[in-house]
Amino acid sequence: MGASAMRGRRAVFLDRDGVINHNVLNPATGELEAPLTAAEFKVLPGVPEALRSLQKAGYLLFVVSNQPNYAKGKSTLDELRAIDGKLQRELAAMRVEMAEMYYCRHHPEGVVPEYSVVCECRKPSPYFLRKAAREFGIDLGQSWMVGDRVTDVECGRAAGVRTALVGTSGMPCVEADWTGEDLAEAVEHILSVQVREDGNAQLC
Repeated sequence: MGASAMRGRRAVFLDRDGVINHNVLNPATGELEAPLTAAEFKVLPGVPEALRSLQKAGYLLFVVSNQPNYAKGKSTLDELRAIDGKLQRELAAMRVEMAEMYYCRHHPEGVVPEYSVVCECRKPSPYFLRKAAREFGIDLGQSWMVGDRVTDVECGRAAGVRTALVGTSGMPCVEADWTGEDLAEAVEHILSVQVREDGNAQLC
């Protein structure tokens, strides 16, 4: 049996806000945050093509996202479900299939008691990446986490995947495997690494 046949499947784990869709200015905080309504949810340029390229190359795709707006009292669960529904419709229109979408709804400093807990699934915990590896037969060593926050990098490193940090202008230096501006650049890098490593494996 060849080395490639012995490997598990490759995956790319994607943070949602700031990677797949625009963050939105929250007037109450003055900060760019996750959209609070489905109307505010807009996919970033270049994302459809980038996700289709990963899919074509054989990667399983996952969303792994902290979504604490209900816990913090900023949004309702119905609104969060509406945002997720819009994402799913957008993905279908892109001809992109997510193997699974994992959301942590908790926050330790929230205002909704049952969601205001220290949980095992909130990034930087690698809980969802390890869960996906078990359930989908993923080789974490051949997989990537793409995010726009330090917690995404910490999550990926804890799970044993490679990490790509996007939207890095003005961001403090972190130990990601790759840094750049957006998902399209990250995917170009991921696929170039795959081509190089697959070529080296064939020579062995």
